This record gives sequence, C-alpha cells and structure tokens, in this order.
Amino acid sequence: MTRSLVIKVTAGAEASERTNQAFTVAAAAVASGVAVSLWLTGEAAWFAVPGKAAEFPALPHATPVSDLLQVVLSGGRVTLCTQCAARRDLTEADLIEGVRIAGAPAFVEEVTREGAQALVY
Repeated sequence: MTRSLVIKVTAGAEASERTNQAFTVAAAAVASGVAVSLWLTGEAAWFAVPGKAAEFPALPHATPVSDLLQVVLSGGRVTLCTQCAARRDLTEADLIEGVRIAGAPAFVEEVTREGAQALVY
C-alpha cells in the first residue's frame, strides 16, 4: 500500500507558527519521498498567488514559507479550495503555476483513499 499525506492549511499570517508548521511538514514529507497533497483554505488561500508567500513574516528558526512552498510544488500537489478562491475573486489565471483549484469532493476523495493520512493545521 502506498502512503500519502494530505495537509489542509486553514490559516495565514494571523497564525504564523501554525501556518509555518503545515508548510514545514509538507516540505519534509516531499523531501522524504511521500506523496503530498497540500490544500490551501481560508486565509492560506493567498499563498496560491505569486509573491504572497514571500510576504509571510519570517519566524525565528524556521525556513521561509516561500521556500517550503517551492519544495512542495516541486514534488507534490498544491490545491486551492474552490470556495476560498471564489470568496477572494481568484481564478486559475491569478495563481502560481502548478496550483489547481478544486473543491470538497476532490478533498474527500483524497483523504479517504487507502493509505492516506490527513492533517489539518
């Protein structure tokens, strides 16, 4: 059985430690060869927009979110929640290359696959 990790990030700069932890776990899993799907929801939706991750406040002893996002994009999947995108007037044209928009049915499909582990931050 192939193991996979689905990580949903629900916060942004208002919860900087929690947000950075989610990206750190996702990037570490990608670097370890784990199949990773990172979902951006709520205020984390803005990380799907070019340049927004670079604006995230730096945390002491933590890798910048912009660097972690690049690791995830290089070897995992990044998805922006459909409703979260719509509430922010974001379309595929507004997003970083490689980020897709999908909704709850796709999320449920991923988290219920055999071997999937879901984490929510």
